[in-house]
Amino acid sequence: MAIKLGVNIDHIATLRQARREVDPDPVVASRVCRTNGADIIVAHLRQDKRHIQESDLLAIRKLFKTGLHMELAATPEMIAAGLRIQPDSVCLVPETPQEVTTQGGLNIKAADQAELGRTVEKLKKAGIEVGFFVDPDAESVRAAHKLGADAVELCTSVYAKTTGRHLQRKELERLELAAYLAHEMGLDLHAGHGLDYHNVALVAQIPHMRTLNIGFSIVARAVFTGLKNAVSEMKKTILAVR
Repeated sequence: MAIKLGVNIDHIATLRQARREVDPDPVVASRVCRTNGADIIVAHLRQDKRHIQESDLLAIRKLFKTGLHMELAATPEMIAAGLRIQPDSVCLVPETPQEVTTQGGLNIKAADQAELGRTVEKLKKAGIEVGFFVDPDAESVRAAHKLGADAVELCTSVYAKTTGRHLQRKELERLELAAYLAHEMGLDLHAGHGLDYHNVALVAQIPHMRTLNIGFSIVARAVFTGLKNAVSEMKKTILAVR
């Protein structure tokens, strides 16, 4: 099965919000991405609304019948927004004020299990697939499965930051072990965070990997090569290893 590419368009909106203008428009960007290799449009609707806005996602939802994936904090306000937008899938992520970017996987065990379970049930009842953004360890994968998740997205930030072949191989093995466990439990397997054109190939080779969600590196390259080329090059990179 061909691996899917999810393109996160948050930083298109980051550039727009820097001047509070209409351009660059994330809706237009989503069309360019889908036309040039993106299977899924990904966006993190943050509580502080620093980049993507609900209006962006409502417009994208109208534009595409399928292939919209949202990242959300598991708060009543954000879950209500997700239910209004009706994406195909949601990934529940940790979120803290003033963080530059997500710092790691969601600590599911430390959360209110009953409340988190109700959140999963509410989203699934609305026909939305639910995943958890987790660190690549057995405890997190099992916790996501226990709460009824459809998928897990393995956090690749430690792998992406690791230097040296030996240490990188060690982090890749952590991802592989978590991936095998997720597959055994019947969870769809996704990965993302910090992936770029240089480190993505080894993650794309992990057995049972279904989707890679990548944003910042694609938008950064687009500054020099254009969004069309940046997306198509990433798609070619991840497909080349399958």
